[in-house]
Amino acid sequence: MSSLTIKDLRKSYGEVEVLTDINLEADSGEFIALVGPSGCGKSTLLSIIAGLESVTSGEVKIEDRLVNNDAPKDRDIAMVFQSYALYPTMTVRENMTFGMECRNIPKAEQKDTVARVADLLQIGPLLDRKPSQLSGGQRQRVAMGRALVRDPKLFLFDEPLSNLDAKLRIEMRSEIKKLHNRVGKTTVYVTHDQVEAMTLASRIAVMFKGVLQQYDTPKEIYERPRNKFVAGFMGSPTMNFLNAKVVQSDAGFGVTIDGGDGTILPLPADHTANLAAGQSVIFGVRPEHFNPVHAHRGDTSARMKVLVDMVEPTGAETILMTTVAGQDVVASVEPDDAPKEGETIELAINMSKVCLFDPSTELRLSA
Repeated sequence: MSSLTIKDLRKSYGEVEVLTDINLEADSGEFIALVGPSGCGKSTLLSIIAGLESVTSGEVKIEDRLVNNDAPKDRDIAMVFQSYALYPTMTVRENMTFGMECRNIPKAEQKDTVARVADLLQIGPLLDRKPSQLSGGQRQRVAMGRALVRDPKLFLFDEPLSNLDAKLRIEMRSEIKKLHNRVGKTTVYVTHDQVEAMTLASRIAVMFKGVLQQYDTPKEIYERPRNKFVAGFMGSPTMNFLNAKVVQSDAGFGVTIDGGDGTILPLPADHTANLAAGQSVIFGVRPEHFNPVHAHRGDTSARMKVLVDMVEPTGAETILMTTVAGQDVVASVEPDDAPKEGETIELAINMSKVCLFDPSTELRLSA
C-alpha cells in the first residue's frame, strides 16, 4: 500500500510556477529523499505534503486519503525542521510531551512514551536539561524524539543536518538510518546534499526548476541517470562531460572526442542502440571510471593520453585535474597510483560505465 501519493501536482505563486506536474508514490516504510539545488522546489513540496502550503492543482494522498484541504494537525504527520524549533524555556522532557499534552494524552502514557523514545535515541540523561545546555547533535536528537512520540503515519525531515559540522553530520546520518530501520515508518527527507540522499534513501526524487527529473533507486540514478542534469548533480566529484562524435568501423561503434587526436573509444554493444555514424553526443564518464593504465586490471582497449595539471590528495583517493582536447577532465585514482603534476600519463576508461547524452535534449542515449 502507498503511504504517500502525489499526482499531477502543481504549485504557483501568481504567474510564477514553482512545481510542475509532480508525480510520485512512496510505499509503506520507504525512505524517500527529495534532492536538488537551492530553489528547485523540494522544500515547497515538503511543505505541501505537511499542509503548510496549499496546492494550485493536483492531489496529495496519505494512505489513500485525500488531504489537500486537511490542516497539518489532521494529517497524522510529524516534521523535523532544519532549525530544531525547540522551546527554549522547556526541558527536553517538556519539549517531547508538549504535543501529547495538547492532545490530552494521559500522563502515564506520556511517561512511558518518552521513556521508550529517549531510550531509542539515547537521550535519557538529557531529559531534564534545556536546549541551551545541549550540543547541536543532541538538539537534533531531541527534535527527532519530539516527532517520534507522535507515532505518525509519515515523517517529514527538512534538511535536518545542515546546521551541523561535517563529522557530526556523518554521525547523525548514520543515526537517522538506524532509527528508520528500527521504526519502519515512511519518511520523506529533503536535502541538497546528494551524499545524504544516496546513503539514506530507498528511492531518490531529483528535482530541478520545479520539475521532477528522475525518481528511482540510488543505484539506478547513479548508474543510469535519465539526463545530463541528474548525471552531473549526483556524484562527487561530478561526472565528466566531453563533446564527442559517434564513429562506425568494422569493429562496431565508438566515439571520438571533438578536437582530439582521432582516437576511437569503442562502445559496448548495449550502448549503441539508435546511434548513427557522425552523430554528435555528449560523452559522460565518472571520475572513478578512469584509471592509470598500469593500475587497470580490466579491459584497456579504451585509452587516452592526458597531461596532469593538478593533483589533489584527499586521503582515501587522489583527484587528478587534466584536460582532453581543451575540455576539463577529473579522474579519481588510488593514492598509490597517483602520478605527479606535469606528468603525461595514459588513462584506461571503463567503457561499460559511460553514458551518452543528446546535446539538444540532454537526455541519456546509452543503455
